[in-house]
Amino acid sequence: MFQNSHNTKFLLPLLLIALLFIASCSKDNEFKESPETREYTPQHVYSYFNLTCKMLKGTQGFFPPQAARAYSYISLANYESVVHGIKDAKSLHTQLNGFSATNLPKPQTDQVYNWAIASNSATSRTIQNMFEKRLSPVFKTSLDSIESTHLILLSAGEEKDVVDRSIQFGYQIADAVFEYSKNDGGHESYLDPFYLPYGLPSDEYCWVPTGATTSPLSPQWGKNRPFIIENITKTHPGPPVTFSKDPNSAFYKEAMVVYNQLKNNSPEQIEIAKYWADDPFKTCTPAGHTFNILLQVLQNEKVSLAKASLGLVKMGLAENDAFIACWKTKYEYVLLRPVTYIQRYIDPTFTTILGTPPFPAYTSGHSCEIGAGSRILTDLFTNGNGDYQFTDYSQLQHGFVARSFSNFETMAEECANSRLYGGIHYPMDNSKGLQTGRAIGDNVNNLIQWPFFIN
Repeated sequence: MFQNSHNTKFLLPLLLIALLFIASCSKDNEFKESPETREYTPQHVYSYFNLTCKMLKGTQGFFPPQAARAYSYISLANYESVVHGIKDAKSLHTQLNGFSATNLPKPQTDQVYNWAIASNSATSRTIQNMFEKRLSPVFKTSLDSIESTHLILLSAGEEKDVVDRSIQFGYQIADAVFEYSKNDGGHESYLDPFYLPYGLPSDEYCWVPTGATTSPLSPQWGKNRPFIIENITKTHPGPPVTFSKDPNSAFYKEAMVVYNQLKNNSPEQIEIAKYWADDPFKTCTPAGHTFNILLQVLQNEKVSLAKASLGLVKMGLAENDAFIACWKTKYEYVLLRPVTYIQRYIDPTFTTILGTPPFPAYTSGHSCEIGAGSRILTDLFTNGNGDYQFTDYSQLQHGFVARSFSNFETMAEECANSRLYGGIHYPMDNSKGLQTGRAIGDNVNNLIQWPFFIN
């Protein structure tokens, strides 16, 4: 009896110590869980996308299709670097066309990551990869400066092993995404964006050069691999109105709409035409304009890194596939531009407000990309009706006065109509472009398993 009591006196303190040790270990394990992506701000990501806009404007070979492609992979790498820190989110690895063949790294389940640091590394390296052989020393210096500056800020108070592990994970994601990009049909297309030599049919309905550039831009782009197969197989707009020179024909009437519009443009319509022109190397292209609108709204909403990454990757997938689908249609029908038709059959003195781009008319690239973008914006920031009051300040950098909108869909329609006001497109180019783009945006929203709620 004495012996048992004696043992109990010593066992109780030992048991208490053991319980405290277990509790301590549990706290340590809890402390070592990676913080969620939504706990970080996306300021570093905004810096990278602002730089990307400048790089697209200042780098040879990045026409609208090439620009949209670059945005898409930069957005994809950023998302994959943070997705494991988003509750109920699923990697796009098995959801995107051909991506599952890529050896995509995964974070170690028993290790802590700083998702913002991973994002910082992944985004920086992917931008470098996308501009690889045309990356100027000036832009390389700017890119390195953004990465190092934000790494210092994001590493404050973080353990060195977490910093190092997160940096490495981000770089691994970037390298894997770059490998995925190499076989999509657009790899290094900025080195030869016109795919020379290339010949077009010479029927009277066919596109002919409308300016100093005599070769059609990126005629094989429609063969590129889309992120979502349905964005090509289920969004086709059908053929244009049948070509005809008959003044009573539907095609002639399409051309007359353009002709009369240019004769009666209001000052505001002329301004709208120029505002949405987004010429390459003067701006960061139509896709860049749409991305800049997204960035502005994300900042206005003061979203987390999680919401920003979701919005950017959705927009990237939509913009990339919109240009593939649009270019596929363009070179399927190879339709001549309104300026060519009108000068031949209506008025040889006809001129446009804007320079006509070097590729076929049907359908409108602006309309297709903004149609896709508007659906992404509507899904991200509204209940589905598109209503959202905002002022687009993104064109101030290009010398324009800001424009205000109350709905993303009406914004898209203004962009599409701008191509009519400029004399660049027939009405059918714009309406069918919007139709295709909206379907692509809907597919991105609905055919991928996104996190149900994110902030």
